Amino acid sequence: MSAFGKKGNVGALKPGGRPAFGVARPMKGAGAPPPRGGEQFPPIPGEGNAERVAPIPTPAPSRPSSSAEAIDRLNERMTAVNPVESEVGGFEASVHKIKEQVLPRLLERVDPEAAATLSKEELSEEFRPIIMEVLAELKVTLNRREQFALEKVLIDELLGFGPLEELLNDPDVSDIMVNGPDQTYIEKKGKLQLAPIRFRDEQHLFQIAQRIVNQVGRRVDQTTPLADARLKDGSRVNVIVPPLSLRGTAISIRKFSEKPITLDMLRDFGSMSDKMCTALKIAGACRMNIVISGGTGSGKTTMLNALSKMIDPGERVLTIEDAAELRLQQPHWLPLETRPPNLEGQGAITIGDLVKNALRMRPDRIILGEIRGAECFDLLAAMNTGHDGSMCTLHANSPRECLGRMENMIMMGDIKIPKEAISRQIAESVDLIVQVKRLRDGSRRTTNITEVIGMEGDVIVTQELFKFEYLDETEDGKILGEFRSSGLRPYTLEKARQFGFDQAYLEACL
Repeated sequence: MSAFGKKGNVGALKPGGRPAFGVARPMKGAGAPPPRGGEQFPPIPGEGNAERVAPIPTPAPSRPSSSAEAIDRLNERMTAVNPVESEVGGFEASVHKIKEQVLPRLLERVDPEAAATLSKEELSEEFRPIIMEVLAELKVTLNRREQFALEKVLIDELLGFGPLEELLNDPDVSDIMVNGPDQTYIEKKGKLQLAPIRFRDEQHLFQIAQRIVNQVGRRVDQTTPLADARLKDGSRVNVIVPPLSLRGTAISIRKFSEKPITLDMLRDFGSMSDKMCTALKIAGACRMNIVISGGTGSGKTTMLNALSKMIDPGERVLTIEDAAELRLQQPHWLPLETRPPNLEGQGAITIGDLVKNALRMRPDRIILGEIRGAECFDLLAAMNTGHDGSMCTLHANSPRECLGRMENMIMMGDIKIPKEAISRQIAESVDLIVQVKRLRDGSRRTTNITEVIGMEGDVIVTQELFKFEYLDETEDGKILGEFRSSGLRPYTLEKARQFGFDQAYLEACL
């Protein structure tokens, strides 16, 4: 091995035993064949008729091409200029410019209280002659397309959520993230991109944020700068305003599909295999206690909504959330929502309070949108006291971390019981952990289905039924993998037998 990390040509010897030096060659034309070894040197006297040396293979580069490509990508990312502000140009820019001139004069001619009682279609009919009158005053002439666009923008400004309306009506947009008045990002097909919208100023954005949270009886201002809310279609909204947000009011909207998602649809999307889909259907129908674990945006709520389709229509289901976003597909479903404290810091109703109250409402199942604290103990108590089939979601990166987080959340509360007792309560209550993950290509996969078997000493014992294994990645960045069954006999088979699904469950898991 030489000092430059390349193998020397020790083995390539001429007939006389002398090493061949045929590595450095003069440059040739593009069409010329590569010279043979030793051709660039004059013949040695007495060896003119000697057999020519065989061509020496070009040594392989010291770094593989894939590694070189990875380094190139890192260099590109380091030198890239990232966009900071949303650019609004062309037709949209001209319509928004006219809107700024028309809106103040329009408000002088309209009674806001009377306008609020009308639908968007009725308001559009009332506005059309007034808008034409204002445009005539301003000596602005619009074609038919520009006029309709201006009407829509003005009505969105007065009755809707201004520039956000365009994004909320786009079915391909799953997430909207407003970072101040000049920058808005959206998620389409799992990828983030800059949205071509801008707000007039910080005051304009703050008014829209207040309009959103006021619809559900919440408030947001400098005294209460954090708020969780929901839109009429069930989309989840989080608002944070200055002084906590340093770039202005920030709004995060998580949209949900208008069409109810089922487990079969998740299977067709590639989120799980056919056997995993069958196993989860049986788990939902057989009243197993299920915890759905995953990171932010991984699809926990979607999975919970899909599992709810397997609940018997005759069962009474209560859902408890901070901001109601679950949309169960059952006739007998009662959603409950927490309440934040008032200005004096009084009157707050927590998830733990609602869980305790739900036990007095004769539920068959209790479903928590998400557990973050000591209410985890109340849910485990419900699972152990005749409310089989209860479900919840929580943030964790793996089934084992999920169990550890449940233990930690209970210990965060005021309950003074030893850790061993907490672990035993979890092991006796939870049947299945469903791990979902959002991969780096934007796809969402069910990566693990794990059974909680019981205790061995002071450790909770689990058994993995299914697992997603990463295999490769395509040129366009799509991740390829395989859903694999462990082939183990499920520990929860006895529960499935009580409902007559034992054979189907066993076949799905093996």
